[in-house]
Amino acid sequence: MSEDGWRAFLSGDGVEDWVILHGGPTALFKVTSLGEAARLAAAVSEVPGLGPRTLLTATSDGLTVKLTREVWDTEREHLTVARAISALARKHGAVPDRHAVQEVQLAIAAHPAAIDLPFWRAVLGYAPLHGDNCADPLGQGSTVWMQQLDPSKPLRHAMHIDVSLARDQIEARLAQAVMAGGRIVDDSEAPSAWILADQSGNKVCLVAWPDGARPAAGANPEVADQL
Repeated sequence: MSEDGWRAFLSGDGVEDWVILHGGPTALFKVTSLGEAARLAAAVSEVPGLGPRTLLTATSDGLTVKLTREVWDTEREHLTVARAISALARKHGAVPDRHAVQEVQLAIAAHPAAIDLPFWRAVLGYAPLHGDNCADPLGQGSTVWMQQLDPSKPLRHAMHIDVSLARDQIEARLAQAVMAGGRIVDDSEAPSAWILADQSGNKVCLVAWPDGARPAAGANPEVADQL
């Protein structure tokens, strides 16, 4: 796995419509009907350079385009593809809305010897991505990531949710979550990520990585000690 592709995308010009989520480059183009979304999807499908994991999701008010299903699969060539799609969307009168772009991921924590990804792939009917995750082949459900914990640390919560957001959206979402009764459990990785919990202690990570501030190269910002 290489960071070269997504780092090049983040520093590239002409991709302001796009957000780098855990699943890679993603954009949402707002339209006024399902028919418009379908026509834009048909046009996007003809753009050269689309890969086998490109995902188009049409709704009555927009088209979401994911160029990959995994951030580590982002290539420099995706810059050219993203620019072409943005130009096509403007031609169709669609309006980009990067603030609404997000991805939800289920993180299942385990000590290395107890990682059980084959079980989760089988029970969910999910397809492999890399050695530590899997994804809904229909593109409808959350991805699942197996988070390895330090064997010396106790396992307190076996699952949590990651919400991957645009760098310019995460603090507003954080404020909304706190106003709704959530509490901040850990902010040591802010502004890359915050760990929050509901009243029962169930945890969720709001993550701007890799779209915004980033931890050390190759690191994932979730704080394992808090799980």
